[in-house]
Amino acid sequence: MPTPDAVLADLPAHRRELFGARVERWLPDLLAGLAPLYADPAAVADRLLLQAARAFAVREDELHALDLRRSLAPDWFQRADVLGYAAYADRFAGDLAAVAARVPYLESLGVTYLHLMPLLTPGPPPNDGGYAVADHGSVRPDLGTMDDLAALTRTLRGRGISLCLDLVLNHVADTHAWARAARAGDPVKRAYFRVFPDRTGPDAWEATLPEVFPDLAPGNFTWDDDLDGWVWTTFNSYQWDVDWANPDVFCEYAQVVLDLANRGVEVLRLDAIAFTWKRLGTACQNQPEVHALTQALRTLARIACPAVLFKAEAIVGPRDLVAYLGADGTGEHWGKVSDLAYHNGLMVQVWSMLAARDAVLGSHALQQLPVPPSTTAWITYVRCHDDIGWAIDDGDAAAVGLDGWAHRRFLSDWYSGDFPGSWARGLVFGENEATGDRRISGTAAALAGIGTWDPQAVARVLLAHAVVFGFGGIPVLWSGDELGLGNDPHWAEEPGHAADNRWAHRPRLTWGDDDRPVPDSPAVVEGIAALTRARASLPQLHASVPARVLDPRDPAVLLVARDHPLGTVLGAYNVAPEPRHVPLQVLRDLGLDPARVVDHLTGQPPHLAEDAVQLAAYQAVWLR
Repeated sequence: MPTPDAVLADLPAHRRELFGARVERWLPDLLAGLAPLYADPAAVADRLLLQAARAFAVREDELHALDLRRSLAPDWFQRADVLGYAAYADRFAGDLAAVAARVPYLESLGVTYLHLMPLLTPGPPPNDGGYAVADHGSVRPDLGTMDDLAALTRTLRGRGISLCLDLVLNHVADTHAWARAARAGDPVKRAYFRVFPDRTGPDAWEATLPEVFPDLAPGNFTWDDDLDGWVWTTFNSYQWDVDWANPDVFCEYAQVVLDLANRGVEVLRLDAIAFTWKRLGTACQNQPEVHALTQALRTLARIACPAVLFKAEAIVGPRDLVAYLGADGTGEHWGKVSDLAYHNGLMVQVWSMLAARDAVLGSHALQQLPVPPSTTAWITYVRCHDDIGWAIDDGDAAAVGLDGWAHRRFLSDWYSGDFPGSWARGLVFGENEATGDRRISGTAAALAGIGTWDPQAVARVLLAHAVVFGFGGIPVLWSGDELGLGNDPHWAEEPGHAADNRWAHRPRLTWGDDDRPVPDSPAVVEGIAALTRARASLPQLHASVPARVLDPRDPAVLLVARDHPLGTVLGAYNVAPEPRHVPLQVLRDLGLDPARVVDHLTGQPPHLAEDAVQLAAYQAVWLR
């Protein structure tokens, strides 16, 4: 086997020296990540360093320059002017070339981070919306080619926009080359999966395994005639879980990371990361090895392509969430795993507060999260491509006098429009008859009541976005929400979509003659543009500054303080449909002078009366 030195022999001396310096810096972290996973971590590290050297040797000069800039400004993704946008390429614009043509629109929004939903070649329908990947080395034919992907990243990079793509870690499609080889009898590829000859093994594992889609895909194992065995399928029968305990699987995924990085992808969303490591007698989620393997993958990227960030798609309980940013309580992975993680809890609490007209539960729940490493950032969002599962912790609910199960039921009733007086127009997605849990689909506009009888719906949409814009991290707009689009009334008419109402909140944009998409609510467009401008000019929103959630003084007002050397900023958010207030003593306690304080969202002093800041219905203020 050749050595990294031999692979790099033809490179200029400064490049060889740079690679050597990175290996010296990062090899200890690589070995530390591999040690809990494999019997011979040094041997696996040798394989990975050879892969890294080969990728480094062919990396374009422009990408090497990007690596340098990112290394000199490691907080580039934490800055207050970073704004994300997420979309399906075809539903946003068409194919990848069409997305490139729409970059001026993204620029006009202030977007610096673009997440395009799964676009690597999936298996045939059903394919879980593209998350059943059949080929990591090609793009869906209707979207273009890998060369088109590289051209798009080049265009985006020239406009200061980083591309994020999904990397599904837990499973591949049953039509993937690895799966086809396993079916054909290849013992090496069969070992990429967990296959059992009879039900003895699956039954032992099932004793503690939950079901992800109990109504659509019950059980966690699927019989396959060609394999002559039961294969592990956590999500759907056509998605085969890979076995990360096999170092060959790790090296395969490492190569995918390196290849995508060399195509110019700057952020990889690690899909289904919580499920990657299996341990008998557990739920096979959030195992410690998950963080070890993430550390090893991230360290490899630091050696070969340090401009690349990792984002954990960990939609897990609040107590488990911060571990995906390295705050696992041990300090072992502090700042060494994913750079980004979804703040699912914030999204859930925003909708909970709006329905309940109360910020007490949300404030308490958000206070329970430990502060993540200062080198990381939350992804904050009002909506995403997925349904909403009501991740309300029973302990958090009990702490404020609520029953968790009853509150989750209330939220499902409210957002499906079944609760008396509800303004929401969501759809029930997936009902667990055993627990009574129901999840909800719908655009932000539909969930907030735009298009119904309630004239305050736009204010709710803008308040929700103000919370996530003002919390810190990277706020990400879901395509269409910036336009106030409602649920797509024709979602079920497209082939393969009728059984999945999440397509209701994945509308296709309609582009006007002015090369801008047609909005449903100009007021939402204007309001979000104002939030973007205000956010970009507020250094206190740098992601290294933790959000400090205060105890509410008025039960309907969420209070979030951001302490910074330039002065504290207080975000106050009224989740009620009537006026509420913030006592001036709250400002004084934070060192804010009520006589001089300004609302950064308007540039004007807030309305002061009766020794309090008076908030209109659904008003947000950022007081500095």
